[in-house]
Amino acid sequence: MSATPLRLAVINSSVREGRFGPTVARWFVAQTEQRADLEVDPIDLADHTLPHELSHAPSDEVAAQLAGVSPRLAAAEAFVVVTPEYNHSFPASLKSLIDWHRSEWQAKPVGFVSYGGLAGGLRSVEHLRPVFAELHAVTVRDCVSFHNVWGQFDGSGVLQEPTAAASAAKTLLDQLVWWGVSLREAREKRPYTA
Repeated sequence: MSATPLRLAVINSSVREGRFGPTVARWFVAQTEQRADLEVDPIDLADHTLPHELSHAPSDEVAAQLAGVSPRLAAAEAFVVVTPEYNHSFPASLKSLIDWHRSEWQAKPVGFVSYGGLAGGLRSVEHLRPVFAELHAVTVRDCVSFHNVWGQFDGSGVLQEPTAAASAAKTLLDQLVWWGVSLREAREKRPYTA
């Protein structure tokens, strides 16, 4: 296994007022910080206003808007998307981020941390899998899911019963690191072309 830590971008995808995403994202980033095999870059989409009108040739103004996030996605060797479930799917802010980028996702693994009500955001994850497959990304099988999330964390953002979630996070990260290092080595030998 490579001694160089895998560069992981953790994307907090909700931008909705009153969102719970920062609490879940902070918890997950704390899980990653316990590992020497990861170098983590937390990306909060609330900090990046992306244009709604897509273009293959963005103007200078649009390029300046994208400059805050695009190089960070390009530098990442793996991704974890922290996503709520809105109307049985994922947020428009995430779709916009995905659609503005193509090569940044290619031949890299993507994992998911979902949250919501009874379904725990899992429908958003299932909608994201074919989207990332279209972009030549590899989604890892296991994910972390918080069902009825609002009752699982206290007012300080501390997870009340962390054992199962921490175990799920470890499984997700183990798979992500395996895929991330394997794909890194493959890209070094043969650049990926789509």
